[in-house]
Amino acid sequence: MKKIYILLLVVLSVEGCKKSTLELQNPNQITSATYWKTENDVLSSLAATYGLLRDVNGGYWGVRGTEIANGRGDDFVIRNDVADLYKLATFTNTPDDGPVNDFWNISYRGIFRANQILENIAKVTTLTADQQKAYIAEAKFLRGLNYFNLVVNFGDVPLRLKVPVTTQDYYAVKSPEATVWKQVIQDFTEAAADLPLSYASQWVGRATKGSALGYLGKSYVYTKDWANATATLQQLTTAPFIYHLMPAYGDNFLTTTENNAESVFEIQLADVGGTNPWSGENAGEALGVTTAQEFAPSEVGGWFEISPTDKLFNEFQKEKTTTGDFDPRMYATLSWDYPGSVFYTLPFKSFKLVFGYSSLLKKYQNYWQTTELTGSSGASDDTSDNNERALRFADIYHTSALSLRERAEV
Repeated sequence: MKKIYILLLVVLSVEGCKKSTLELQNPNQITSATYWKTENDVLSSLAATYGLLRDVNGGYWGVRGTEIANGRGDDFVIRNDVADLYKLATFTNTPDDGPVNDFWNISYRGIFRANQILENIAKVTTLTADQQKAYIAEAKFLRGLNYFNLVVNFGDVPLRLKVPVTTQDYYAVKSPEATVWKQVIQDFTEAAADLPLSYASQWVGRATKGSALGYLGKSYVYTKDWANATATLQQLTTAPFIYHLMPAYGDNFLTTTENNAESVFEIQLADVGGTNPWSGENAGEALGVTTAQEFAPSEVGGWFEISPTDKLFNEFQKEKTTTGDFDPRMYATLSWDYPGSVFYTLPFKSFKLVFGYSSLLKKYQNYWQTTELTGSSGASDDTSDNNERALRFADIYHTSALSLRERAEV
């Protein structure tokens, strides 16, 4: 009898250890199978995708993207204390350049997140058909925007339109530039069809129909499709769109005039959250950028990483106003030695021009403060909440005029 009892225990033990019983879900761990349930899950995923656009380490509208975009031109020079940035600015960089690799990786992380939304949103059964269409359009805009930045800067790049399933899916060859542009145009076209004209104030900064049309028009310009560029961009100059130029050019770069009538797409920043803007996506991350801190002169606690060149300074002086004064855009962009010139509440002569050029840059900085050392909220986190204006109506006007001229010459 004893043997039978022991055998029965063994059988019961085996039956009680089925694979399905042992493989339990951790209720505190989010997985793909448990995540996509509510509208808030979709909104959180979109927020995480938007957040990468201003990622300090590699987002195109974080400080590194600003340096990558401008440092290769004639507008400003980059100090040589960050070797990889200096090499980039002097065209001596190598393929393993850190900031460029970070920009590449962050862009593909954004694409991955947008693809996740597109593949999983159907699982959220509480959404109406119109809500689902709008969220799909928003994800396509974000994917298109990341690819827009990649193709402009690199040309041929891998085209990923699905979330990798196997390890073999991780490896993708580069697609021709023309193929990437085709996808960018498709994403922006489909996004424009279903995005709203505007949002309630709590959602300001999200992509709108105007944002998608603006980048679609620019994409047509890059691909020299002048007819479509003209037709697309001119839509933004008439109803139902109400964009217009701000009376004061400088209003496009102040915290007090963010998300104004000239803003077509704007990266929302906040000097809140953690105290370390470089900490990555965790509780320590601040939700602003360090551009102002890194660009400001040392006399106000900045790191003075860049300086505007005299080429920019001299170009601004070529065209005067009808009264013979300098262009208002020059006053809003640069600070230099003219009567009454003040920068960070100090006379311009208080600053040493260590690069040997004639001016200092106002843009990207909080130049109306007394210091940049404490960030724009007063916290010692080097973080600015001055929004990055990614696409302005002035750019629409300029690009539309360019496409009209080129179309006339074809």
